[in-house]
Amino acid sequence: MEKNLEYYLGLEYTMVIRHVMEDTGNYYYGKYVELEGCQSTADTIEELIKNLEEVKQDHIEIKLEFGDPIPEPRELPSGNIMLRMPKTLHRDLIDNAEREGVSLNQYILYKLSGKAK
Repeated sequence: MEKNLEYYLGLEYTMVIRHVMEDTGNYYYGKYVELEGCQSTADTIEELIKNLEEVKQDHIEIKLEFGDPIPEPRELPSGNIMLRMPKTLHRDLIDNAEREGVSLNQYILYKLSGKAK
């Protein structure tokens, strides 16, 4: 597939929106994470999204015109992980999960999230 404007505009880039509250007023700031410098501000989220779409198109058109590389969005990982552990640790985790009344997966996720002490 040819990597032209249509190709890049069809990709799902990561949009980040932040509400900014300052002494001079409130507004919304947004950017595309993968496209450095592709950012905008607006008074409403709807206006910001429209602005960001326009900025993204301009950004990609300029990159294509000058032959500059255009980063593509990173895919999210599957969420699966294979892990080997000592049998005694595995047994302890199972016991603790049973005591808490949750599945082993839920218990391990809880422990890894840093919320458990």
